[in-house]
Amino acid sequence: MTKGTAAHGKMGSKKTHVPCRRCGKRAYNIRTSCCASCGYGKTTTMRTYNWAKSH
Repeated sequence: MTKGTAAHGKMGSKKTHVPCRRCGKRAYNIRTSCCASCGYGKTTTMRTYNWAKSH
C-alpha cells in the first residue's frame, strides 16, 4: 500500500467514537476508553469547564 493520498481513503472504515453510556453523546473514544464530552472512563466526576459554558 502507498503512503500517499490513496491511503487516506481507507481511514474512515474504523469507528473512533461511539455513544457514551453516561452522557449519551457520540464522544466515547473506543481506543482510549474515555469520553471526550463528559470524561467517563477517566474521571468519576463530570467533565466541566467554565470556558465551555453557554451564557
